[in-house]
Amino acid sequence: MIRVLLADDEDLIRIAVAALLGLEPDIEVVAHAADGKTAVTAALAHRPDVAVVDLEMPGLDGIAVAAELARVRPDCAVVVLTGHGRPGHLRQALTAGARGFLPKGSPGGALADVIRRVHAGGRYVDPSLAADALTLPPCPLTPRELETLRLVEVGAPVAVIARRVHLSTGTVRNHLSAAVQKLGATDRAEAVRTARDNGWL
Repeated sequence: MIRVLLADDEDLIRIAVAALLGLEPDIEVVAHAADGKTAVTAALAHRPDVAVVDLEMPGLDGIAVAAELARVRPDCAVVVLTGHGRPGHLRQALTAGARGFLPKGSPGGALADVIRRVHAGGRYVDPSLAADALTLPPCPLTPRELETLRLVEVGAPVAVIARRVHLSTGTVRNHLSAAVQKLGATDRAEAVRTARDNGWL
């Protein structure tokens, strides 16, 4: 039996997926989690072979869960499910250690097949997302621009960012302004979203 952990903050989806997987003769759902931190705790307690995690969850998202499980339970393969996956998310998930990336709109039996594949040591990436990821443009931002944008994303004010990266506040503002301009954004928040969606942050 392949032991599976399901993590999704939407109860209805989690229960429906568990019911679907329950029809498979070689798959057993051994734990449920409604958020990322609980998923990691459950993976340590129940030792599943495969963790199926939603991309967007409170606390730790699916990518952060994949990264943490790669560290504390490297023998547990992670499959990330997403309702609206972007190519940048795919790249981040694979970098974090996920072995599968699957849209929630996939055919009914697809998840079970992906679980079997990653459990056997393989990988699975949705073909259309993979094609989109291969055609992503390269990041136009410098490492400093990315670093300052990353700190803006977590809510740090310019003065704090300047201290953290050992630059003047004016230089930090210049980096942020350049990032906004290069990404064609109207403000810093939109620049962060664009960089995040493209997998650059």
